[in-house]
Amino acid sequence: MGILDKFEKGVERAVNSAFAKASRGDLKPVEIASALRREVDDRAAIVGRDRTVVPNEFTVELAEDDLAKVDAWGADTLADELATTVTEHASKQRYAFVGPVTVAFVGSEELESGRFQVRSSTVRGAVAPATSASSTRHPMVDIDGQRYLLTGPVTVIGRGSDADIIVDDPGISRRHLEIRVTADGVIASDLGSTNGTYVEGHLVPAATLVDGNTLTIGRTQILFWSGADDDEDG
Repeated sequence: MGILDKFEKGVERAVNSAFAKASRGDLKPVEIASALRREVDDRAAIVGRDRTVVPNEFTVELAEDDLAKVDAWGADTLADELATTVTEHASKQRYAFVGPVTVAFVGSEELESGRFQVRSSTVRGAVAPATSASSTRHPMVDIDGQRYLLTGPVTVIGRGSDADIIVDDPGISRRHLEIRVTADGVIASDLGSTNGTYVEGHLVPAATLVDGNTLTIGRTQILFWSGADDDEDG
């Protein structure tokens, strides 16, 4: 159960007791979640047949004292849960993303306590969360049940914060694997990792992937789907 679920259900064993003690006028994480969903709905743009793109980068402006509360609650954890909320909402509404979903918090001297503003933008990235309306023209990988569209030409998978897809596995190097989309196919290359990269159980420095391939790095399995090219611009 996440922070937002705990708050909504009034469970006092939340990350911070402030969640359970919030009163009228206090900042509530569930209100931020609702505002993000509204922002997605309001800025949804139809770009093709059965394809509606929504923002993927969100900035939440808060009063300075509320920003301090968010930091005390755990800004990174709350941002991750809000991003998950946005992704789940987009999937239910059959929206699509063109880049990773991120949420950031910033302070504003112009806002009163308990009030906030949401700004959003649509920014293309190397990967995007796969939703129920995701285009099939992009290759896709499944890592521990989380599906990502490879929307850029190069995607780096690893444990480090600079990887495009971050995997929490001690057997994975900080920059472990590169997946490159080329005119001749999708190529997976090991980036000099400590434990190597396996494709269909074979240790390889590089391999051209085909639909349905399984890659293993550390203890993590990655399922690959090739996607299908089309002429739709997105």
